[in-house]
Amino acid sequence: MGSTYKRGNVWWIKYYRHGKPYRESAESHKEADAKALLKKREGEIVDGKLPGIYFRRVKFEELADDLLRDYKINGRKSLERAEVSIDHLKETFGGLRVPQITSTKINQYIDRRLEECAANATINRELAALKRMLNIGARQTPPKVDRVPYIQMLEENNVRKGFFEHADFLALREALPDHLKGVATFAYKTGWRRSEILNLTWDRVDLQNGVVRLEAGETKNREARNCYLDDELKKILQEQQKRQKAEGRIMPYVFTSRDGSGGIKDLRGAWKKACEDAKIGKRLFHDLRRTAVRNMVRAGIPERVAMMISGHKTRTVFDRYNIVNDEDLKAATKKQAEYLESQTGTATGTDGRVKVISGKFEKAEKADQKE
Repeated sequence: MGSTYKRGNVWWIKYYRHGKPYRESAESHKEADAKALLKKREGEIVDGKLPGIYFRRVKFEELADDLLRDYKINGRKSLERAEVSIDHLKETFGGLRVPQITSTKINQYIDRRLEECAANATINRELAALKRMLNIGARQTPPKVDRVPYIQMLEENNVRKGFFEHADFLALREALPDHLKGVATFAYKTGWRRSEILNLTWDRVDLQNGVVRLEAGETKNREARNCYLDDELKKILQEQQKRQKAEGRIMPYVFTSRDGSGGIKDLRGAWKKACEDAKIGKRLFHDLRRTAVRNMVRAGIPERVAMMISGHKTRTVFDRYNIVNDEDLKAATKKQAEYLESQTGTATGTDGRVKVISGKFEKAEKADQKE
């Protein structure tokens, strides 16, 4: 049987599990609160559950470490994004113990992030990281989390809209530094992700046959992918190779930094300046990927083939990238009008006879009068 006792002005409880004594503060000056906590702990033991004192020992930081370890073990590509999410979560949940991570506290976090003008999609990624770390804790043996609180996700409006018209792309490429021109062209034509292009190494390139291959595990969807080079892309890669040979240092990366000393680590500054110089407004590098998808579909490439080139695994995501703009809608209206004009129609008169002239309907009565 358990008991309650006092330490100073605070009530404590003592209970047993498998013959081992446990002591826990009720964090209250009232004996009634201590008795209620004791009753709760004894009920948990009777039900075969771990007493709540186990979970009070686990802090947010321990759960966050377990999440990052899980990402590393499973080789998840979004590890960097998870680290960013944890940094934001720490501002609210840092130092808290598992029982203190409640739905109320989570809603307070959402309110704070909204006040900071964070996008709903960004907040949802952070909440997803929190939910995953709690679920990982709940699946541990012994568990570190006794229950996962309800987490309300926000409604997202993340339809992709950014893309390049060809003239905009040419203006951007002209404004980019020389070492980034090939990167932009490769993205514009293949729809590859930025990381896939910047991390492309020469052992994945076969210039003789004009093909570049990414192995399984090197892509986001973990599927191997081949890309056949057109004349322009093949020439770009040949020039990259010649430049590295001329400088006397062959790097493992196809696309190198401005001074050729290594791979390209960050192009955001140069990209932003090029957009300003080209006077095309704010654009994202990812807009090139969306543009490549749209251009391939417009060019009549079968959608399944386009998905294999760009590396889209699901049709849903591919459709979101296949953007339709006002020019597409105007072209559709024009094509429909041309189609209708080309059709020959029929109109039945009172006597059941039909007259067709230049695709336009005329009543049989008028036809009889003319004849």
